[in-house]
Amino acid sequence: MRILITNDDGVTSKGLLTLAKVLSKRHEVLVVAPESEQSATGHAITVRMPIWVKKVEVLEDFPVYATTGTPADCVKIGVEVLAKKTVDLVISGINHGHNLGTDVIYSGTVSGALEGALLGIPAIAASAPVEKNYDYHKAALFIEGFIQDFDFHILGQFTALNINFPSGIIKGWMATKQSTRRYADRFEARIDPSGNTYYWMYGDVIEDDPSSDSDYKAVKQGYVSVTPISIFMNNDRVLMELKEVENENYKAPRRSNFEKEG
Repeated sequence: MRILITNDDGVTSKGLLTLAKVLSKRHEVLVVAPESEQSATGHAITVRMPIWVKKVEVLEDFPVYATTGTPADCVKIGVEVLAKKTVDLVISGINHGHNLGTDVIYSGTVSGALEGALLGIPAIAASAPVEKNYDYHKAALFIEGFIQDFDFHILGQFTALNINFPSGIIKGWMATKQSTRRYADRFEARIDPSGNTYYWMYGDVIEDDPSSDSDYKAVKQGYVSVTPISIFMNNDRVLMELKEVENENYKAPRRSNFEKEG
């Protein structure tokens, strides 16, 4: 396979280069990633300024390109320009930090994968726990085996896989759903030397999803969480309810005073 690898941690991140090195032994790998960290950029794209692209010299047998763009930009340029639309799989990661629950809304890592799905290419976002000495090689070997065995045709159109690794020994992988894991935001006010107020944002994690197949529960139990996600955000249940009541309480607007009688 020809695999395009990107991330949001930057082109020199350990997770990205470890994954590329492992996969390059069996696959044709192309790395296109931001030149600096782009965490929490979501699905932003660059539309009002140019995107610079430069080849980075690495001691490996796969090409690496750094861009001034976002992860989504990297995938667009990687597919459309550098690979000339000959990409079989997009992988975004391995990210330094999980992307669980509502993290997927903000994550540049996840958005890199979803951009691949939007372009009609099978895609994976891969994230690891925040640990100083995390074994990215172990995670990369898991991904290598997973993509060898997985039938990507079952994903259908516009769908990617959001994969999150546990700490320690991997017991296996579980098919999971995006959980309601979220944050209670807090802001700490501080004063700069000029007397102006600025804020640091932080928050507490809320994990109250009752489902046994929630993404964060699988990770806590030692399993790799594999969650299918889509670029579309329709709520089908609410849509059906809206269709049932869409005209029940509607009143036609009164005729304008400026309208003449026919």
